[in-house]
Amino acid sequence: MAETVTPDVGELVYDTKRDRVGEVVDYQAGRALLRPLGGGIEWEADPDELRSADANERLRARVTEMNTRRF
Repeated sequence: MAETVTPDVGELVYDTKRDRVGEVVDYQAGRALLRPLGGGIEWEADPDELRSADANERLRARVTEMNTRRF
């Protein structure tokens, strides 16, 4: 069985349940609090449903952030 690793605050993670990349901003009551890159509405996630974002997921999140800023 693989060991569960809790992402650090500030780490970019992939939320497997929501298919989103976010930055870990805090942990409260056993839940991770995530924020989209560039700001926006935060969401809660189960830490067991998170993993480090890979290069493609990071790129996709940054492109989305840049496109959002343009409009």
